Amino acid sequence: MSSLKLKLQDKGNHVVMDNGIARVTLSKPDGIVTGIDYNGIDNLLEVLNEEPNRGYWDLVWSGSGTTGAFDVIKGTNFEVIMQNEEQIELSFTRKWDPSQEGKTVPLNIDKRFVMLRGSSGFYTYAIYEHLKEWPAFSIAETRIAFKLRKAKFHYMAITDDRQRFMPLPDDRLPDRGQALAYPEAVLLVNPIEPQFKGEVDDKYQYSCENKDIGVHGWICTEQPTVGFWLITPSHEYRTGGPQKQNLTSHVGPTSLAVFMSAHYSGEDLVPKFSEGEAWKKVFGPIFVYLNSSSDDDNDPLWLWKDAKSQMNVEVESWPYSFPASDDYLKAEQRGNVVGRLLVQDRYVDEDFIAANRGYVGLALPGAAGSWQRECKDYQFWTRTDEEGFFYISGIRPGQYNLYAWIPGFIGDYKYDDIITITPGCYMYVEDLVYQPPRNGATLWEIGFPDRSAIEFYVPDPNPKYINKLYQNHPDRFRQYGLWERYAELYPDKDLVYVVGSSDYRKDWFYAQVTRKKDSKTYQPTTWQIKFELKNIDKNHTYILRVAIASATYAELQIRLNDVNASPLFTSGLIGRDNSIARHGIHGLYWLFNVEVAGSKLVEGDNTMFLTQPRCTSPFQGIIYDYIRFEAPN
Repeated sequence: MSSLKLKLQDKGNHVVMDNGIARVTLSKPDGIVTGIDYNGIDNLLEVLNEEPNRGYWDLVWSGSGTTGAFDVIKGTNFEVIMQNEEQIELSFTRKWDPSQEGKTVPLNIDKRFVMLRGSSGFYTYAIYEHLKEWPAFSIAETRIAFKLRKAKFHYMAITDDRQRFMPLPDDRLPDRGQALAYPEAVLLVNPIEPQFKGEVDDKYQYSCENKDIGVHGWICTEQPTVGFWLITPSHEYRTGGPQKQNLTSHVGPTSLAVFMSAHYSGEDLVPKFSEGEAWKKVFGPIFVYLNSSSDDDNDPLWLWKDAKSQMNVEVESWPYSFPASDDYLKAEQRGNVVGRLLVQDRYVDEDFIAANRGYVGLALPGAAGSWQRECKDYQFWTRTDEEGFFYISGIRPGQYNLYAWIPGFIGDYKYDDIITITPGCYMYVEDLVYQPPRNGATLWEIGFPDRSAIEFYVPDPNPKYINKLYQNHPDRFRQYGLWERYAELYPDKDLVYVVGSSDYRKDWFYAQVTRKKDSKTYQPTTWQIKFELKNIDKNHTYILRVAIASATYAELQIRLNDVNASPLFTSGLIGRDNSIARHGIHGLYWLFNVEVAGSKLVEGDNTMFLTQPRCTSPFQGIIYDYIRFEAPN
């Protein structure tokens, strides 16, 4: 295939890139992907859609009297950046000027599309720029979307254990589907294919953490067997860090590469740019990979395995050498950081503990943990090995803080010194030591500190609202309507957890939600933790540490031994994650350290009351990560 020549055809309102393997048509000067011809199929994209609704970059923005405007980004100028035997690179730009204030987002946008000789697919990336003299605005979301032919692509694959045949988009229409608690969730009551009857379809059931979005897409299982895949070789341009969750592929058939979004985080992950603030960022490149199997290959899932292999090739090739824009920095223009991370917690081990499989990353300077809400610049993450060693490569020049968190330990680490990256540098940091919050010995604990509620009790779904993929699946929390099961399990009284006899895997509901009383009324809930203490130190302070994996328009009030007393602690209103509704087991992380005077404890039985008082919605609540009660130092 590498011997085939690249061709570029200008057809007036369209331009075509062709390398003999794939043929990609884009509208001109809009820069919308209108056609992908591959392996005998004249167009992989949905021919029933209008051209602007096939393959496109888009964003949602607010500013200058405009709120939540959806913008399919259409270029106004077309340019051939490069055309030779090895590469075609096309540019579709849209420039902003003050006469457009309030009408279009104040950004210069340059969309690039690249085809290489011998490559089974094409690349796309974009450069967004805001000049300092331009007005203020915010971006709630930006992404690239591909709408595939529903008559051909029926099998979707996101991970090794999250793949299945999918319903048709027609099954979601009112005559075939029943809308549930929000528009994205639909019960399929009369689907075209009867095997989907009784299932719930919801695109949020297929979300992934950034770190796990390497490749996903669709397979046409009928001859000719074809795979369509979005490969993300780096997450440096995504916001919110490695645990931030984003949409992937869903019924349409649709595949997305999401670069910015407020999903599972809310307003905290919406970047807001002020007048006088200059900003430029490169999103991508991502690789649109196409593959096919021979007529005698009876396993179309081979295409998934091949796509994963290609993903590894792309990851090893990052940073790419071919993008022509000077704003995309090549390997020799970037730097590297090497080091080791240790943990010191004398109540776990007297010696230093290697930060096994910890997350270490560089992001804009800020407070410890600020990286999870950072949404303007680049982030560079890796995981430590069993001995705590880490290596971060391909870092763009600039000034950063080094951040980390380690499963098994609460809180966030931040290296105090600013790390300055220069082109070609290899920076060695000495052994870094994280001292997690700790006052005294653990008296009792609930859960495991991993920023997730995955270890807690997740109920079976209502049989009326199932997704067959998640039956007997590790991600059982992705079933629809689990929040309603709480009121069924606890119709009159709330959860009571007894330290020493309760098992958090069975007795701690995964989310402290409101209790539904009728179709429009919800009640606050108060959970109890009962524990026994002896030999109380009345003159010193105990510490209750509450790590929260997600919160949605919630409040945590904590009382001791008297549910009607003034609270020892209140968080105030926290969180807009909406993780409960969107089948997330976590969102943004919170850690609260509550002082408890020894004089307030009693010898023998004590009760800690956790109240979530806000109750106007079924989706308000708290998803706990881990709770620990410590003795005085």
